[in-house]
Amino acid sequence: MAAPLSDGERRKQISVRGIAGLGDVAEVRKSFNRHLHFTLVKDRNVATPRDYYFALAHTVRDHLVGRWIRTQQHYYERDPKRIYYLSLEFYMGRTLQNTMVNLGLQNACDEAIYQLGLDLEELEEIEEDAGLGNGGLGRLAACFLDSMATLGLAAYGYGIRYEFGIFNQKIVDGWQVEEADDWLRYGNPWEKARPEYMLPVHFYGRVQHTPDGVKWIDTQIVLAMPYDTPVPGYKNNTVNTMRLWSAKAPNDFNLQEFNMGDYIEAVLDRNLAENISRVLYPNDNFFEGKELRLKQEYFVVAATLQDIIRRFKSSKFGCRDPVRTCFETFPDKVAIQLNDTHPALSIPELMRILVDVEKVDWEKAWEITKRTCAYTNHTVLPEALERWPVSMFEKLLPRHLEIIYALNQMHLDRVAALYPGDIDRLRRMSVIEEGDCKRINMAHLCVIGSHAVNGVARIHSGIVRDSVFKDFYELEPEKFQNKTNGITPRRWLLLCNPGLADIIAEKIGEGFITDLSQLKKLLEFIDDETFIRDVAKVKQENKLKFAAYLEEQYKVKINPMSMFDVQVKRIHEYKRQLLNCLHAITLYNRIRCNPSKSFVPRTIMIGGKAAPGYHMAKMIIKLITSIGEVINNDPYVGDKLKVIFLENYRVSLAEKVIPAADLSQQISTAGTEASGTGNMKFMVNGALTIGTMDGANVEMAEEAGEENLFIFGMRVEDVEALDRRGYNAREYYESLPELRQAIDQISSGFFSPRDPGCFKDVVNMLMYHDRFKVFADYEAYIKCQGQVDQLFMDPREWTRKVIRNIACSGKFSSDRTITEYAREIWGVEPSATAIPPPNLPRN
Repeated sequence: MAAPLSDGERRKQISVRGIAGLGDVAEVRKSFNRHLHFTLVKDRNVATPRDYYFALAHTVRDHLVGRWIRTQQHYYERDPKRIYYLSLEFYMGRTLQNTMVNLGLQNACDEAIYQLGLDLEELEEIEEDAGLGNGGLGRLAACFLDSMATLGLAAYGYGIRYEFGIFNQKIVDGWQVEEADDWLRYGNPWEKARPEYMLPVHFYGRVQHTPDGVKWIDTQIVLAMPYDTPVPGYKNNTVNTMRLWSAKAPNDFNLQEFNMGDYIEAVLDRNLAENISRVLYPNDNFFEGKELRLKQEYFVVAATLQDIIRRFKSSKFGCRDPVRTCFETFPDKVAIQLNDTHPALSIPELMRILVDVEKVDWEKAWEITKRTCAYTNHTVLPEALERWPVSMFEKLLPRHLEIIYALNQMHLDRVAALYPGDIDRLRRMSVIEEGDCKRINMAHLCVIGSHAVNGVARIHSGIVRDSVFKDFYELEPEKFQNKTNGITPRRWLLLCNPGLADIIAEKIGEGFITDLSQLKKLLEFIDDETFIRDVAKVKQENKLKFAAYLEEQYKVKINPMSMFDVQVKRIHEYKRQLLNCLHAITLYNRIRCNPSKSFVPRTIMIGGKAAPGYHMAKMIIKLITSIGEVINNDPYVGDKLKVIFLENYRVSLAEKVIPAADLSQQISTAGTEASGTGNMKFMVNGALTIGTMDGANVEMAEEAGEENLFIFGMRVEDVEALDRRGYNAREYYESLPELRQAIDQISSGFFSPRDPGCFKDVVNMLMYHDRFKVFADYEAYIKCQGQVDQLFMDPREWTRKVIRNIACSGKFSSDRTITEYAREIWGVEPSATAIPPPNLPRN
């Protein structure tokens, strides 16, 4: 079979229609050479590949800077309502290629680099992923920033500049081993430090009530140093800002110890302050109540709110003098979106600033706060909800504790007036949870302090309304909304799958890049033999390319003609990688039982990181690798089945595997996955979904037609019914022979001959403590996988379903999601008008 086209060759094909945009090649070359000249240290005449990468990054950045300055000037002149997206995670991945795509520079750079005898793809591979997030939550924030810039919104992302992002995962003897992600080791060409905007953040201390008001005194100060990263919209000359804070110790930090003569200790102690922005907590959907984490949450909130208020007051470009002093119009000029409860402290902090510092009266301040803040809920799993001990607050943030108590009292008085005598309702709705350890329920704080509360898929928003916040919904139904998540088509189609973007543009033009609903036009070509052939060809090229990548990186040889069956996401019991494992074992047993029978060849790929302290997730990884070890080395199986664990799954690996996938596994227990966004990426890239009716799968099935996905298993109401009846795993184990065989093999050490008891915890959990009911869906899942095999044997029919899925994926653009947030929560209107580029006059 012919070798796959490189992305460079594909881009040259695309450039005929200019999707990748052809700028001035000579100008890029000149700029590149100039940067390379200044990059090389005087005593070093030979450039390394990394020098070339930095020279190219700086060349591309030059094209951003003029647009960036002009965009900010434009905002100061127009004074629009500004959107502040607060998130403890921004999972950005790599920036170079994304910037080239959005500025329409990709082809000019490709050609210039080629003329210089270099390979653009090789340079792109040098860039470290900015892994400042765990998974879905942080990647969603990154997609949202892209859409906000593309829609011309005056938006800012605010978070923490972690020195170490999500750990690098190594697989050693089948086990996950974590390595620190030193992503800043070689510097970051995309950020600009802004020391002139450094701000103080206070911790500890005590509260003084004086006739002049409340004072928070004797605090410890940590400085927040901002680093700005430009966020370009797609070909509209808008460049927004992501501002990430880094913690610095003030120069006098702990120097009172200097007076005791221990100057060295005092200077070393600076680390205590600077640890705040050292490392991202690697938990996904799990709350760990560590003081350092609470410090991180307050650190980002305190610095950000000072910045927001400074910008609100000055509102003139480059001006620091306050122009506005009245806060009446604050909610008309500022929208704060809380990405989950992590930035919940924005609510008491804004109250503290308004009441204690700006002397706004309490009721007015509360009205301003509620009109400004809005909260997005991302999970219904109880272990993920943040509940901080009151004692920790008392020590770290004493004034905020007072404010939260006062807000809660006001809230409970209102509830008591509406529901007299309903003590249980008061207990359920309180922000303070009584008990051995008093706790602050951050989700409740977010709900009472926001004017809008939204879930992230229709089914999830329903659960939020009907169970998680049922009492709050009854109190204020108008607050509750749904905003189904989306993904940016720039990164997740144009950048990662240029071959597919190319053939789509050929059929329907390029409008889909900023209006993904235009993909609907592809429905006309569902029976077009040429188009069917082209779609299948692009998929096959992507598979060949990924197979070559796996062979080069992991020394694994896979059959590129096999079905690429992919499940990539964080390892978590609720995501049910174990169900996938049971299917792999079942297939293996069927092949062993009947080696001469013809089977649809499959390569099952599972990837994802386990939180370092999550024992069961780490055991699941060990099980996957152990199953792979047995199956991949069994001569009876040969090419029919392979099980591969994709090590160190991250954004840049997602960009390679998703375009190559045939089957996307989205198999969480119904009612547990809030939305999922990987499901959307696979859909738009031409993989078919096998999944439960959970999260956004429900809406995907609605858009494409349930018969065009492989839907199986219990629905939410079935899960609830099973809970009422009592789930007994043993019943399934005893009545399903193939399930029993698989479990007995895991249990007996068939997959771990050197340590037969290795998986006893996994088996024990599945048999006696499985909250996510893996066995209850096993039979339906195996049967559904049989239907997948049937369809895969008919390539034309398979590809027709693929085309239908792509054509119906338009709803799942983050542009649509952000347009809904803008109109229905933030009260702003997206703009399709491009800002004039820097080389043209502004008017």
